[in-house]
Amino acid sequence: MESLFIHELSTLIESLSNKTDFYSTGYDTLDESYKRLMFLKDVIENKDGYRVFYAKGKPIKRESDLRVMFRLTWFASLSDVSPETNDGRGPVDFKISRGSRDKALVEFKLASNTSLSKNLRHQVEIYKKAHSTDKAIKAILFFSLQEKKKVEKILKELNLENDKYVVLIDARRDNKPSASKAK
Repeated sequence: MESLFIHELSTLIESLSNKTDFYSTGYDTLDESYKRLMFLKDVIENKDGYRVFYAKGKPIKRESDLRVMFRLTWFASLSDVSPETNDGRGPVDFKISRGSRDKALVEFKLASNTSLSKNLRHQVEIYKKAHSTDKAIKAILFFSLQEKKKVEKILKELNLENDKYVVLIDARRDNKPSASKAK
């Protein structure tokens, strides 16, 4: 019975991957990473995902939680998702790749990080050189209006405020009233 199940499941997977576009995204690794990050952003901001970052009403500010959540978005992908890959100069949060020609990097930061400006200016650029790619996304999680304003100021100073691949994620509790109480 077990071998029949394995055979039938293998046949289904082979059929889905060879005869349909079930596992195909039609995107390169940068676009695929961006779409999955935008999905995560939507879950955090609009589907109560922000609650993961709070205990007893207080924010738990850990990049590691955000990285785990991002990793969970990588289902049914042809891409290799490698966390904390170090091809030189330190580990990037994620390297998403399909061989050596198509690689994208994703780096997460907390708005409260005291080195945020320096990191946004230099860190990902160094990782891009080490990983031989020009594709990268920077995601920044904030927990308060003050943190949001801080990030916006830094992005403006670095001329990154309109960069599609710098994604701000709002994990504030106080701006998410229930639909029945929203204005």
